[in-house]
Amino acid sequence: MIIPKILETSYPYKGKIVTIRKDKLTRDGEKTFVRETAAVADSVAIVAVDDRNRVLLIRQYRHPVGEPVWEIPAGRMDIEDEKPEQTALRELQEETDTSAEKIQYLTVFGNSVGWTTEKTYVFLARGLKGVPEYDRQNEEADIEKKWISMSEALDMVRSGQLNDAKTIIGLLLAGEYIVRK
Repeated sequence: MIIPKILETSYPYKGKIVTIRKDKLTRDGEKTFVRETAAVADSVAIVAVDDRNRVLLIRQYRHPVGEPVWEIPAGRMDIEDEKPEQTALRELQEETDTSAEKIQYLTVFGNSVGWTTEKTYVFLARGLKGVPEYDRQNEEADIEKKWISMSEALDMVRSGQLNDAKTIIGLLLAGEYIVRK
């Protein structure tokens, strides 16, 4: 396989969350082609499961789809030198007012490898307890929380009621892990 060579790179857009990188490439040194990439920080997703094997879901407004979405807690790795596990614990507290005694790595996946650099690290959180309410801002201020059985969550994945990729991946892996234990 020939790996294309990057001839030049420009950045037509640099925003707070996303930077668009435009690369001019060649495979043979003669013909060129352009690829645009959305460069964004990696993220984490947390499947929080209590001692009754219930899953914590949150519902918040997601601007790209223009509506509220039920999903597992998640967030960007936007603090320098913070490890994915630390980000997961922080985001769980910030979004759900919940802490976890144990956090276990489940997987990492490329969100959409054809156009973005973003990877999501998925964790299973156990040993949960409530913590003081976090002062949430913007669309996070309206986060709703609900606990549902793992079985019901998996049924919602299969029926398409839960259609967020990180939520589907996290619930399928966590459900498998819980059944095996």
